Amino acid sequence: MDLSHLGAPIGPMIRVHGGFANRMYRLDTDQGSFAVKELNLVDRPWTHPAEDVFRFEQAAFATGIPMPEPISASHDMLVHRWVEGEKVPEAPVPGAYAREIGEILARIHVLDVAWSHVSVEDTTSRDWAGLAARAAATRQPWADELASNVETFLAIANFVETCERPGPVVLTHRDIQPWNLLSREGRPVVLDWELSGMLDLSGELGSTALSLAKGPGFNDIKPAIFRSVLDGYVAGGGALPPPGPSWFVYMIGGWLGHTRWNILRCLAGVEASTGPDLALSHESVRNGVRGLPDLFSRLPELEALLL
Repeated sequence: MDLSHLGAPIGPMIRVHGGFANRMYRLDTDQGSFAVKELNLVDRPWTHPAEDVFRFEQAAFATGIPMPEPISASHDMLVHRWVEGEKVPEAPVPGAYAREIGEILARIHVLDVAWSHVSVEDTTSRDWAGLAARAAATRQPWADELASNVETFLAIANFVETCERPGPVVLTHRDIQPWNLLSREGRPVVLDWELSGMLDLSGELGSTALSLAKGPGFNDIKPAIFRSVLDGYVAGGGALPPPGPSWFVYMIGGWLGHTRWNILRCLAGVEASTGPDLALSHESVRNGVRGLPDLFSRLPELEALLL
């Protein structure tokens, strides 16, 4: 990494563990403290549109969106000024916090930013039976659970492929989850913009509102918190799309793809040089194998949150 543009280091660069896709470091220099993100170029399932994302972040930061200042971007590295704040637990957030997130989304969606990257949507994979067989042959600790859910995963894949998205499509963050947020004096700071891109509005709102209204599972969803995100969006000038399953298809499809990606990393059985540690990949697979069928079974219950 060439980090000379950040100043003279005043200590070693420190690994910050916990990233689900990339690797993060903190670097303190005579010019301040920086978050240095090393992008996974080895096996990530998408091409990172570094220039477009950086331009989008600059525009958001310039309008006062609460976020780390973007410093530089390249095909393999993102740098932001370090921001202090409290981690947001995976639990229902306070109503005022949820409402402000909705307002932030409304402000993001009206940014006039050129977006040149054209994403190529891969066909949803249906190789779950083969993955289960490989997991059993290599004695993965979650192999039995995966095998017992193959038909459910095929049904989920079919739902992701066939669910109708009503639009509009907006340029947005696409990954506002508790682990991509900080709380500073009780107010949100939005981190980790590298997944930014075009997305059906219902998918962005549904994913964000649900993630902020629940705990680690789906047994304790707070409808009032879910609605607070939507109320904030409307208060910020946004218009809600029609209710329906499209509000949750992006969350389900993203989790499905993330689970499969981590299954492949676990089947390789080696500690990769970039991306999440192998132990974190195993944790992600267990969470997906158990959580996705539960989430999928609750679609009618989730749609009722929109009424």
